[in-house]
Amino acid sequence: MTQAVNDHLVLLCGKSATGKSASLMGLEKPEGVMYLNCEAGKRLPFKAKFMKGPDGNAGFVITDPMQVYEAFSKAEEIEGVHTIVVDSLSFLMEMFESVYVLNSTNTMKSWGDYAQFFKNLMQQYVAKSTKNVIFISHTADSMNESEMVIETKAPVKGSLKGTGIEAYFTVVLASKKVPLKTLKDYTSPLLTITPEEDALGYKYVFQTKLTKETVNERLRGPLGLWNTKETFIDNNIQLVLNRLHEYYV
Repeated sequence: MTQAVNDHLVLLCGKSATGKSASLMGLEKPEGVMYLNCEAGKRLPFKAKFMKGPDGNAGFVITDPMQVYEAFSKAEEIEGVHTIVVDSLSFLMEMFESVYVLNSTNTMKSWGDYAQFFKNLMQQYVAKSTKNVIFISHTADSMNESEMVIETKAPVKGSLKGTGIEAYFTVVLASKKVPLKTLKDYTSPLLTITPEEDALGYKYVFQTKLTKETVNERLRGPLGLWNTKETFIDNNIQLVLNRLHEYYV
């Protein structure tokens, strides 16, 4: 039997305060978005109308990593759910470490469980999901000693660190705060400059493709998904989902 594949899967990476969570504001039919809050219940930076959790607020607060498995299974049973957001994968993996590794009497086994938790999530739940799936992750800079360069990547521990979690995604984007002068050569219908941004001199964007200045970042996408003019686009995740639906027809 052929393994299921989710064609509408995105990893959005970026440093703090670069517009990662704010980019969710443009999601269409927000009541059909299952938002999984892994960051200690931290509120979104906008008034969200996502599917409500047990507390009556938009989203579901995750306090045990296994609840994410449950959420993916539950989403398949609920009519109207079209998108699952995990915010953030970084905090989810830190949560697993805190709950299941640090308190374990057998830390070697627990670090194996840490890696297996992520692999099961991607291979058994995400791959089989019929929903759009968006993972948000923080990034960190680290030295690649074999190539003597500074790499920017999603931080992860244990055996997963070798391959990196980006390897599990076909589409990896970066959220950036970019000066307008950098964007002047990237005009496209997906990049709009508002009067406020023009006055400030910068814009929050998604970077979709590598440039010569960012060759050590782990951005990726299938061939032809974005053209060169679309290297920088508005930080609206709905634009990304729209393009994926157009590409995988």
